[in-house]
Amino acid sequence: MQDDTVISKREQKRSEPRTKIDEFYRVEISKTGLDYAYQFKIWNMSRHGVCILVKENSDILNHLEVGDILNMKYFKDGLSNQEEFLKTEIRHITKDDQGLFKEHYFVGLSINRSSD
Repeated sequence: MQDDTVISKREQKRSEPRTKIDEFYRVEISKTGLDYAYQFKIWNMSRHGVCILVKENSDILNHLEVGDILNMKYFKDGLSNQEEFLKTEIRHITKDDQGLFKEHYFVGLSINRSSD
């Protein structure tokens, strides 16, 4: 029950409604300077973006900045393990100081789709 309350409060702060993601279920981020690629579960999706959750002590946070545009690898849901590279902008990096995701950062990603 508490989880629904936390999610409801967060959704109210967003500029557009979020829906469960059905096209992609994880994203891989690699960048010059990183020793290896990082993979994250995608938590939710709006028409223009997704959100990932990163632990506050993760090294990748030292390599990401708002405004960065990276070619990220997205993995589709299901058994097919299909992947797609999409240009993605880091829109925000927001620390969660309380609640269910304490000691984590929400990293908002905006997928640049030329067909939109």
